[in-house]
Amino acid sequence: MMNTMTIRAHSATAPPDVDAPTREVRRLSTLLDVSQALSGTLNVKASLHRVLEILAHHHGAVRGIVSVLHADGDLRVEASDGLGEPSRVVSYRVGEGITGRVVQSGKPIVVPRVSREPAFLHRAARRPELSHQELSFVCVPILLNRRAVGALAIDLKFKPERNFERSTKFLGVVASMIAQALKIHRLIEEDKRRLVDENTHLRQELRERYDFSNLVGSSGPMRQIYEQVTQVSGTNTTVLIRGESGTGKELIAHAIHYSSLRAKKPFVKVSCAALPESLIESELFGYEKGAFTGAEARKKGRFELADGGTLFLDEIGDVNPATQVKLLRVLQEREFERVGGTETIKANVRLVAATNKDLERAINTGAFREDLYYRLNVFTIFIPPLRERKADLLLLVDHFLEKFAREHKRSIKRISTPAIDMLASYHWPGNVRELENTLERAVLMCDGEVVHGHHLPPSLQTAEASGTVTRVALGVAVSAYEKDLIQDALKTTRGNRAKAARLLDTTERIINYKVRQYGIDAKRFRS
Repeated sequence: MMNTMTIRAHSATAPPDVDAPTREVRRLSTLLDVSQALSGTLNVKASLHRVLEILAHHHGAVRGIVSVLHADGDLRVEASDGLGEPSRVVSYRVGEGITGRVVQSGKPIVVPRVSREPAFLHRAARRPELSHQELSFVCVPILLNRRAVGALAIDLKFKPERNFERSTKFLGVVASMIAQALKIHRLIEEDKRRLVDENTHLRQELRERYDFSNLVGSSGPMRQIYEQVTQVSGTNTTVLIRGESGTGKELIAHAIHYSSLRAKKPFVKVSCAALPESLIESELFGYEKGAFTGAEARKKGRFELADGGTLFLDEIGDVNPATQVKLLRVLQEREFERVGGTETIKANVRLVAATNKDLERAINTGAFREDLYYRLNVFTIFIPPLRERKADLLLLVDHFLEKFAREHKRSIKRISTPAIDMLASYHWPGNVRELENTLERAVLMCDGEVVHGHHLPPSLQTAEASGTVTRVALGVAVSAYEKDLIQDALKTTRGNRAKAARLLDTTERIINYKVRQYGIDAKRFRS
């Protein structure tokens, strides 16, 4: 039979405890030290070991063990003090041995004389007698939400007069503090895992989104761009991307980065045109504390933040001459200093720059340094304007319609032929960005499954004329809408007028009349 004892209070005839005040002060001091040990580090094993050392120092614990329940259902010794072979992994099953029974029941167990208890497994370590002195064993559960998640156990020198109830209650308080520390540690670990998973997911999403194989376009100019991106991605060469505003220079920069060997490192973007001249240098290179008014602490610049990765300088043609000098040094020497600092910092960064400016003209006027231009102009990619790659228009239209229909939860199936004709006849001064905004507006305006011409902005609807008309006669507007519907029905029925009439709930005779009236070429819709 297990030689454990039920915890008993002192009897009424017990002598007064003259050392009670001293003992109480010592226990409060111990609890303070335990609290500081558990809150002083995020290393849970180190903090638990420190708790056991405190119990040994203040309360004469000969040995101490903290066992924690793991996800596989086993109890493992997480920290120990006074045991041999501290590096050995020791585990129990719930219900096995004294410690296992404490965790199984959620109640403390006291063994007054260890040598007389056959239930001991002695798995963590043998308990040889200290100078032939008997040991007592006290084990209390570590409870979280009324469920045992581990156990705290200590060996004490056997004393017949020892008050085990008081010792158990005190250890219960320590175990409760350990439980809260374990809870906080698990929450931190859970958040850390979630953030790592989220970061991995976002990186993968960015890589998939900006992989150059996902760029839209099959025209000759775009195929040439794909070839250039493939050629330069595997190198550390500086790239200069040129093209009008809205052509997608940033997308190409992303494609270069996420197809390169630096894909797992940061991609940092700086819009040079958006930063004031007084701030651009400190943003790029960082600054030291006290470098200027308001610089209360050291700040890393974009070059340091992009270490090992890619720095994308958008609109580099807007950089002021003073910053151009420092950029030239970074490109030549691969090093720089923070504003107000003297420490030289190495720059392990791949530079990709973009501009819509005529840099050659800027060199002639003295606005851009010629030596910097030659440093940047190592591998140049020209992005053609949308008006020069009309063959990509339909692909871009389908891509944006699908994208915005998904984002705005609209059931858009297709775009009508008249609407496509209007898009194709427009000159797109804002390039792909303007097309994207136009189609997002069309998706929001559309109340059915088909985007029609009247869902497009007025600037496109009157583009073939002056592009400025804001009023239109009712008859003209109705006729335009009617023509749009008929052409769309003919497209759906592959030019079959009888089926188009049924689709529009009218007669074939009326359809034939309208086709002649509006000069619609029905043959173009036949497959």
